Amino acid sequence: MPTPRDVLTPGALAMLQRIADTGSFAAAARATNVVPSALTYRVRQMEDALDVLLFDRSSRQARLTEAGAELLREGTRLLADIDAIANRVKRVATGWEPQLTIAVDSILDGATVMELCEVFFESKPPTQLRLRTETLSGTLAALTSGQADLALGVVIDAGTTAGLHREPLGTVRFAFAVAPHHPLALVPEPLSDEAIRQHRAVALADSVQHGSGLTVGLLAGQDVFTVTSMPAKVDAQIRGLGAGFLPTCLAQPYIDTGRLVVKRVERAERQMQASYAWRKRERRGQGRALQWWLERMQGATTRAALLGERRAS
Repeated sequence: MPTPRDVLTPGALAMLQRIADTGSFAAAARATNVVPSALTYRVRQMEDALDVLLFDRSSRQARLTEAGAELLREGTRLLADIDAIANRVKRVATGWEPQLTIAVDSILDGATVMELCEVFFESKPPTQLRLRTETLSGTLAALTSGQADLALGVVIDAGTTAGLHREPLGTVRFAFAVAPHHPLALVPEPLSDEAIRQHRAVALADSVQHGSGLTVGLLAGQDVFTVTSMPAKVDAQIRGLGAGFLPTCLAQPYIDTGRLVVKRVERAERQMQASYAWRKRERRGQGRALQWWLERMQGATTRAALLGERRAS
């Protein structure tokens, strides 16, 4: 006995649609240039495999049952999916990757990343896009481990990593910030390490999956509240749950509105050089989706926007 997989073919679904459109098996047979008995036999096979009646045969006109109508609704969607897959396969053959994975450090401006994705999708590429949110050394590790094809916002030195190409993104500057109701907001500046040590720090967890990861800016003996992304760190400090250095590209809107207060500290001003990186290949070996992103990253406007700066190129 045939199974549903045997009988639910694109041709069979198209045949059902033709019967429903013409209103009779005979008319559908004439339109498809087959004998009516062959058409009836194929419908019976489908009904037996599904154990349902697809057409009401109580009248001279072939009318779909509720089950038949549902099958045609889902079948129409399935046929559209098959067409979409066929078109996508053709475009992949022209050099587009089936999937492109981008590791995005949480230090970058998320709205700008989404704007870039929006522009990318406007060209209707066949490539499926996948974003990974990473932090600190996890951003580079996603690339070196093969889990990502492009890493945006690498803040550790990737110069000694074999097989990678790296380009500068810009300088990320940090400010020591607290909520206006945090005790440190009233302590005279510059804040000493001893004064800071008395209060909880909000720390960013490294997303690297193996090894100890990277820790930045913590003092020995200090209480620590650890979060998994830079936006979460900003939020925690706005709520007064701790203090610490924040990238000005993310914190500036809250500083401007008074929800965060910048405090000068005795330590030197913190800053990091951010970059973007990808695995080395000859240009002809690069997929068109990766080429698209690398071309966008060459623009000064794009790089500045990713670091929270809006300026003309």
